[in-house]
Amino acid sequence: QVQLVESGGGLVQAGGSLRLACQASGRLVSIGVMGWYRQAPGKERELVAHATSLGNTKYADSVKGRFTISRDNAKNTVYLQMNSLKPEDTAVYYCNTPIGAMFDNWGQGTQVTVSS
Repeated sequence: QVQLVESGGGLVQAGGSLRLACQASGRLVSIGVMGWYRQAPGKERELVAHATSLGNTKYADSVKGRFTISRDNAKNTVYLQMNSLKPEDTAVYYCNTPIGAMFDNWGQGTQVTVSS
């Protein structure tokens, strides 16, 4: 079972940027799809972006044009570049595979707080 560890969160002002990283314990290239999810206080966890092993990506409408997901298979790491951050982006961010998400198997996540 692949272990995933998120990092890179923090406190940033609205309009700022952060880059999140997700380090996988196994070979990322063997994992078909990797996604970034987030959960804001009092809200359901939602899919923010995902990327296939071939580099195809998909984004939630709320982050299109501001967030970019990328994979570095050599480093077994998935990134989420977040630009033009808004207070509504405040949440705990998690990376996961679709199967991990389906079985509700989550890591500790990384907190992103955007101040207005």
